[in-house]
Amino acid sequence: MQESYNGIAVPKDGAPIQYADGKFTIPDNPIIPFIEGDGTGRDIWKASQRVFDAAVAKAYGGRRQVKWFEVLAGEKAYRQTQNWLPDDTVKATVDYRVSIKGPLTTPVGGGIRSLNVALRQLMDLYQCVRPVKYYAGVPSPVKHPEKLDVVIFRENTEDIYAGIEFRQGTPEATKFISFVNDEMLKGGKKKIRTDSGVGVKPISITGSKRLVRAAIQYALDNERKTVTLVHKGNIQKFTEGAFREWGYEVASQEFREQTVTERESWILGNLEANPKLTPEENAALIEPGIEFAAKEFGEEVIAEVKQVVASIGASHGDGRWKKKILINDRIADSIFQQIILRPEDYSVLATTNLNGDYISDAAAAQVGGLGIAPGGNIGDGYAVFEATHGTAPKYADKDVINPGSVMLSGVMLFDFIGWPEAARLIESSMEKTIGQKFVTYDFERGMQGATKAKTSEFATRMIENMG
Repeated sequence: MQESYNGIAVPKDGAPIQYADGKFTIPDNPIIPFIEGDGTGRDIWKASQRVFDAAVAKAYGGRRQVKWFEVLAGEKAYRQTQNWLPDDTVKATVDYRVSIKGPLTTPVGGGIRSLNVALRQLMDLYQCVRPVKYYAGVPSPVKHPEKLDVVIFRENTEDIYAGIEFRQGTPEATKFISFVNDEMLKGGKKKIRTDSGVGVKPISITGSKRLVRAAIQYALDNERKTVTLVHKGNIQKFTEGAFREWGYEVASQEFREQTVTERESWILGNLEANPKLTPEENAALIEPGIEFAAKEFGEEVIAEVKQVVASIGASHGDGRWKKKILINDRIADSIFQQIILRPEDYSVLATTNLNGDYISDAAAAQVGGLGIAPGGNIGDGYAVFEATHGTAPKYADKDVINPGSVMLSGVMLFDFIGWPEAARLIESSMEKTIGQKFVTYDFERGMQGATKAKTSEFATRMIENMG
């Protein structure tokens, strides 16, 4: 490790977080890199760091202390190094393994299109984890926001975010379209229009399975009841549809004792309701109208019923399946309705990249918006926690913006490193402060009788509410 990165000295009184054999070792004085962020990130980080330090001091009485270490990215990095994402910043986040960041500007024109995407891909942070739950008192557009309590696991490295695309009219686009039309689609009716821009959507078995594996493990570790595979497999059968198939394979092959799929639960439930049910009768219950389908389809469903009973009837039958984690799947457009109409039915969502981007923002809107939505990007041995909102440059340095997203990302960070006492202090003091109707302008305008607080004032009240 270096003594400095981007010319900034590493804290000498701190120690690095270690990782070996799949486990982190956390010292009492961990060095944790931070990127303050662009625009409003400066105000947000100042307020958040004060709250983080106060919570750690309160929780551990001086026995533990984070040694914050600033690394550069975004506008600040460009001004100082003429590089939006310096190599030293990436090296520091790798060397010290766990870090946190505010919102970053996406450079206009050339260079890296998205610094957030670059960090995720460079460090292989394949899990984008976004917990979405309601804090009492936060203005919400729905009647019962408290019913929504989900954790979204969004695949973070593939899909259209792989960045493989070609601009319309370029030689690369022409070559790509010609190859697809003349070779891959030769003799068929499908063709790509020659004046198209084109992109590639890779969904791999490796990327899909490790994401679903992490989601199921989280459900097990946190006593969550369901894991839902979100996909658009009815249209994109070999990418989104494959994500669904591979997700079910992970559940049935790697977590067989702890999980039951939705269809398996139907089969076992039907048999428990009527032990004399034949496989044919059971098949007709799980696939209404099966008698009108092709013979081959009916035979496949009957074989499925027999296979489920033979393989897990003894271990999951007699109601034991009800205590397992339920693995189901939902079409992507349907889940937008489901989290509004039946939010209590969902707990952990595992999604492809683009779907996860949409659904995490839509879910956040129900509980107060991105201003209070945390996020974490996690890989094997690395984690970067982050604000999920933009930089809002017109509000920069005005001390008015909601710091909730970074603060709750800090909650995720402290839970991740095994400091839950500090995490709960932050979370409870935020809820208490909101309950006192002492909030930043975004909440104040939708909260009757509220006091509009500055970013710094909100942080001060939170510290006071830690007791």
